[in-house]
Amino acid sequence: MYKMALLMIGILAVSPFANAAESGVRTVTVSGQGEIQAEPDKAIVLLGIESRRPKLEEARAEVARVVDEALKLTRDLKIDQKYVRATRINVQPEYNWDNTARERHLIGYYVSRQIEVDLRDLDKLGQLLERAVDLGVNQVSEPQLDSSKRRELEREALAKAVQDARLNAEAVAKAAGARLGAPRTISASSGFVPPPMPYQKRTMAAMAESDAAGTYQSGEMSFTGNVQVEYDLIPDAMQ
Repeated sequence: MYKMALLMIGILAVSPFANAAESGVRTVTVSGQGEIQAEPDKAIVLLGIESRRPKLEEARAEVARVVDEALKLTRDLKIDQKYVRATRINVQPEYNWDNTARERHLIGYYVSRQIEVDLRDLDKLGQLLERAVDLGVNQVSEPQLDSSKRRELEREALAKAVQDARLNAEAVAKAAGARLGAPRTISASSGFVPPPMPYQKRTMAAMAESDAAGTYQSGEMSFTGNVQVEYDLIPDAMQ
């Protein structure tokens, strides 16, 4: 039975004699991490319009008016209309329960609709939110910030992770009296962490009080790569 040697260096877990029992080949398995910081350059913005009125026609008319004005706003801001989408209208009757009569009574209607904007120019984000609220938009969800170069940035993070793994493997190989050979296996994963969102879902009154739309600033996104690599270990003839 072969005796296993385990060397721990920070986040690095290696075994210079891994798989020796099966193949007689000395290997080392290491992990590597990479990270790239970048500012977002686009955002998904959801503008909600809600109305409650005794009559359905009144609620529908109010929502339709605000939707039309909000869509016109996107055109005025020169937002490409292929990135603007209005959802289907939602209509729900609302009732009040009469405990005495043991029956419900229709008291009105709730009507809502959303506009989704895939905003490719974040300089317009403050104007879009602030002016939309002025027009009657009464629900604004926090923008979902993203980067149009996400895939490229994730690949850069993966490349840094591979470099980090190789440096870790070389350090362990040297300490074990060996040289590093070719990689046998590589597993990788990547992802991103969006910047903190400065907005909470809020009503028109809350937006007006905080003036958040006019003071909007985006933070940086973090793109990460993680790899695990198994390398061959070659005996060092000089040792």
